[in-house]
Amino acid sequence: MPGLDGVKQRERLLTTLLSNVDGMIYRCRHDEHWTMEFVSEGCLALTGYQPQDLVLNRRLSFEQLMHPEDRSRVRALVDAALRERRRYEVEYRIAHADGGSRWVWERGAGNFDEQGRVESLEGIIQDITERKRSEESLAEAERRYRSIFENAIEGIFQSTPDAGYVTVNPALARMYGYDSPEQLIGLLRDIDRQLYVQPGRRAQFMAALARDGSVTNFESQVYRRDGSVMWISENAREVRGPEGRLLMYEGTVEAITERKLHDAAMRYQATHDALTGLPNRLLLQERLQQALDAAREQGGQVAVAFIDLDQFKLINDSLGHHTGDALLRTMAQRLRACLRDGAVVARQSGDEFVVLMTRTHRGAIAYLAGLMLDALSQPCVIGGRELRVTCSIGISLFPGDGEDAAALLRNADMAMYRAKEAGRNNVQYYTAELQAGIAGRLELLTRLGQAVERGEFRLHYQPKFDLRSGRITGAEALLRWESPQGMVMPETFIPLAEETGLILSIGHWVMRTACLHNRAWLDAGIGPIPVSVNLSRRQIVHGDIAAGVAGVLAETGLPAELLELEVTESMVLPDAEQAAAVMQRLRALGVRLSMDDFGTGYSSLSQLKRFPVQSLKIDRSFLREVTTDPDSAAIVKAIISLGHNLDLRVLAEGVETAEQQAFLGANGCDELQGFYLARPMPAERFAELLRHQALAA
Repeated sequence: MPGLDGVKQRERLLTTLLSNVDGMIYRCRHDEHWTMEFVSEGCLALTGYQPQDLVLNRRLSFEQLMHPEDRSRVRALVDAALRERRRYEVEYRIAHADGGSRWVWERGAGNFDEQGRVESLEGIIQDITERKRSEESLAEAERRYRSIFENAIEGIFQSTPDAGYVTVNPALARMYGYDSPEQLIGLLRDIDRQLYVQPGRRAQFMAALARDGSVTNFESQVYRRDGSVMWISENAREVRGPEGRLLMYEGTVEAITERKLHDAAMRYQATHDALTGLPNRLLLQERLQQALDAAREQGGQVAVAFIDLDQFKLINDSLGHHTGDALLRTMAQRLRACLRDGAVVARQSGDEFVVLMTRTHRGAIAYLAGLMLDALSQPCVIGGRELRVTCSIGISLFPGDGEDAAALLRNADMAMYRAKEAGRNNVQYYTAELQAGIAGRLELLTRLGQAVERGEFRLHYQPKFDLRSGRITGAEALLRWESPQGMVMPETFIPLAEETGLILSIGHWVMRTACLHNRAWLDAGIGPIPVSVNLSRRQIVHGDIAAGVAGVLAETGLPAELLELEVTESMVLPDAEQAAAVMQRLRALGVRLSMDDFGTGYSSLSQLKRFPVQSLKIDRSFLREVTTDPDSAAIVKAIISLGHNLDLRVLAEGVETAEQQAFLGANGCDELQGFYLARPMPAERFAELLRHQALAA
């Protein structure tokens, strides 16, 4: 009996071991159906059937579970292994009892009698469905990667510090002018000398990778195979092994020559005056700041000369803008011809020019000022008419007359006005006595601070017209100051309000009043009409303008879509990131946003897309010669096309002639605004226009 107990113990142990095996242990006959003589408990998990269902084919044979497409392959493989008396391994599909399909892996061997005949087959079958799915997913991912690699528009590469390129895609080969990736890898061995135009640029690339582990938007000029030069932008990262050993670099290359040329052209347009070709105020500020930084570091004197043409307004008003513009171009050329030793002349605005002189002294300044007085006073012939103008020049010096660019320009401007007061056609230097003029500014500032409380501000409205239908589509709210001392023009008090911060309270008054007027027009049944309000830089930078706008809309009950806020390029570009965030919050309120004076700042396409504006306003300076000057016409056409490509409405302001209107209509401009169509008018008069339009509808 002890022997019997031992047998039972061994059977229980064997049963336990078999039940713990991951998979199904089997023994089967080598017959037509591979009749199972034994299957382990793992049968249920593997097939969904009980072991007794398969033993001796009581319910079905195991061969029936095999996928029909796999049966002959599996039998052939097993038979071949049996003939060679070796183990067999095979993967195939089976039908599970739940109706699904499973992938299985089988490993087994044959049992042979003394005559070499197969007595049975024994082995194990395991479920490998998850592994097969992972392999298929991996294979699919590899196919997709290969497709992306082969068909990508951007260049893709892998390189090593020593061997150069080891893998490139067809796009990179085409970009660099090679017939195939293999040709590029074979011929472009010395990347530093063969590829990069700037010596040491490859070393800078490698140093950035070593320092940061990756580089982004690494821009360089490179040679193509034919020797031509192009611009590229690279993104790359280090690839390291498990022990941190550097294996290679991998990254992408984008051809950016067209963008660089476009950006250069846009930069030139943004930093140069369209009429004279001189640096504009933006570039002047940059050059002046650079000069001041250098003077602080290295010593030396910086001079700023503010130049104003004495008789320009009379000529411009009496002979027209075309004559005035031709005169400005002539004066710009003469000023440029006077410059020596790195001096810069810029057009400040209108008939005002600024000359910047660095590393100079009083004698050189006086000599140059005399040259400019003489050159500008020479007669010139424009349109068959001889014209003669003089100029007034004011000069300020760093470090004595101001510590920053704004102070130097302001003080040179004050000196220029002293030159005008002294009879024009002369030069005046800034002195402390000129500060007496500040008293007048302080008096104006005091009155300005009281203007809101005293009710001295008025809003006028200049209509905007749909170019195709001629209907009023909106209006711009314009501030007027009717002080007890007389009308004060915006150009006199707005800069002061901006400088002192009063623009915040004044701007709030303008917005609230415009919304109240518009709400009244809506209630009177002569709306809806969107009204635009200009935002100042201080309103964007200081305080929470979004909360202020939300409060005004809630107080007045005006629908948000009937309020449009206008910002200028020069206002938002100094801190584009902050401005974009503020504008996003404003847009979330439902108000409309417009980019005013478009084309006078420096909006690259990537920057413009950051601002959630719905419309662009073409600056009036581009319209003056739009019908006579091909360059002006091209700029206006480009702005209209750019706006429409970005799904923006385009409005042209400063329309003064029928010819300008016709040009804009022919080129698809959406809206117009200007004296030719309607001048700014009081709210009551504008309401009458709206009422007349509503009745005529």
